[in-house]
Amino acid sequence: MQIAQLYQIYKEFPKICTDTRQISKDCLFFALKGDNFNGNSFADKALEAGAKYVIIDDKDFYRENQAYLLVEDVLSSLQDLARFHRKHLKMPFIGITGTNGKTTSKELLNSVLSQKYNSYATKGNLNNHIGVPLTILSLTDDIEIAIVEMGANHVHEIAFLCEISQPTHGFITNVGKAHLEGFGSFEGVMKAKAELYDYLQEHDGQIYVQGDNEYLMQMAKDRNLQNVTYYGFSEKNEIQGGLVIADPYLTIFWKLNNEEQRQEVKTHLTGAYNIENMLAAVALGKTFGLTTEEINNGLANYTPQNNRSQITTTEKNTIIADYYNANASSMAAALGNLDVIQADRKIAILGDMFEMGDQSEIEHKKVIEKAKSLKLDRLIFVGKSFYALKDAEASYFESTEDLKQELLEQPLDDYMILLKASRGMAFEKLMEVL
Repeated sequence: MQIAQLYQIYKEFPKICTDTRQISKDCLFFALKGDNFNGNSFADKALEAGAKYVIIDDKDFYRENQAYLLVEDVLSSLQDLARFHRKHLKMPFIGITGTNGKTTSKELLNSVLSQKYNSYATKGNLNNHIGVPLTILSLTDDIEIAIVEMGANHVHEIAFLCEISQPTHGFITNVGKAHLEGFGSFEGVMKAKAELYDYLQEHDGQIYVQGDNEYLMQMAKDRNLQNVTYYGFSEKNEIQGGLVIADPYLTIFWKLNNEEQRQEVKTHLTGAYNIENMLAAVALGKTFGLTTEEINNGLANYTPQNNRSQITTTEKNTIIADYYNANASSMAAALGNLDVIQADRKIAILGDMFEMGDQSEIEHKKVIEKAKSLKLDRLIFVGKSFYALKDAEASYFESTEDLKQELLEQPLDDYMILLKASRGMAFEKLMEVL
């Protein structure tokens, strides 16, 4: 089936589903394959659950029924359909990538832009070769601005996602040591993330650069970027801002470099590393004509979710839940934030960082050294990588379950506690005893 034909069907039934557990009436079910499943085998079940059509690529599951649409490759068809739909959409597209802060930046920006526009941002973490097409196919003509998060763990992925989403504006939050197994090196990370700059430069897009980030500035200089708005902490930036206080929520200031008056905004965010994410939102807000009041309201009203810089007060402690993901740079940032937060008693509980490749031991050692340099009441490291580096200066546990049992026997009470780890460490289990 040709994509143009499939697009006509999509226009009539514009709901896409890839999971039979989430079928909605009259949706199009794309039978994707995974390492441990073949979506084609669920085609019948999808129709029984209410799907209008099933898009499959395995003839063994084809039925002589108009509801079965046979294509050469389901994933490619999904991506091609998104690409085709994107060409019919006229609203600005803002592309966001980076090692850390992509999701928070996306949500902050959506909170700001939605003060004036009917904006739409990537849901959850649908930021890969499947998620980006699904995001685009969720867009309707009444959306005025689209915000698309793009993630990658290999070179060329961002370029591919840009070719599908075709951003008109965009920024890289930062570059750090994450997914080193896939990128091969930090230089590989820089090259991969810069693919967003390359696309925007080639297509006369508007680029936003954190002007005090040496790596982003080097990437911009290497490409002689045009149409750039700079934001950051120093006065050389067009949008300048910084920290007023962290108690533990951030109060920040921002101003335009050609104006004397500065704005102060009390937020629901913790983590000084989030200031640059907010300044990016300010920069985009200015581009799209928001008033100062609208920008401030968008920043102040945003509340983080999904255990990203999320503060939770339990019956016993105050928890900084930041265990959705972790890498070397985000670990350092989280520890730096804990250091400046105003609290009488502080503990850091840090879990293993995954996908660090042959740099794993070096990077875990750096985290230990960084944590020890701070004035904390106690340090706890969890996971096989940290445990292999154990010493007498901190507490080490091989698994999250081991620490949980320890905390059941010896509870912690009246502390500010940072929980930071890769998602696979399942640190949400610790919330039950903290």
